[in-house]
Amino acid sequence: MNMPDKIPEMLFACCGMNCMACYRHCFPTKPCSGCRSGEVPYKPKHCLNCPIKDCIENRGYQHCYECSDFPCEKIKRLDKTYRTRYKISLIKNSRFVKEKGIPSFLKGQAQEVHLFKMRRDHLTARRTVQ
Repeated sequence: MNMPDKIPEMLFACCGMNCMACYRHCFPTKPCSGCRSGEVPYKPKHCLNCPIKDCIENRGYQHCYECSDFPCEKIKRLDKTYRTRYKISLIKNSRFVKEKGIPSFLKGQAQEVHLFKMRRDHLTARRTVQ
């Protein structure tokens, strides 16, 4: 899989999630366009009604790491869930992007996205055969 040289701003979520690795963005048909995109079709309900996104928009930020309250309790709770379920730390992602930028972050994510898409394709093929 070829990763783009530059990740669009809207695909690095305000909370620190790489939307390119999200299960909805990786759907072979009707992928989500990212939680920050204005396009509503195919977005999961939790992205449409995200209290974290609402919070940063109300404060005039694009990412949580820009806020002096980072990491707040909302992010800490979400980070704990993501670390437990997916082995991804949104706080770690955000701190990395704040320090080194989105392009550097993307380089480290390329393999993870590739492996996720391979697993998804394998599961899709298994469902088709059964």
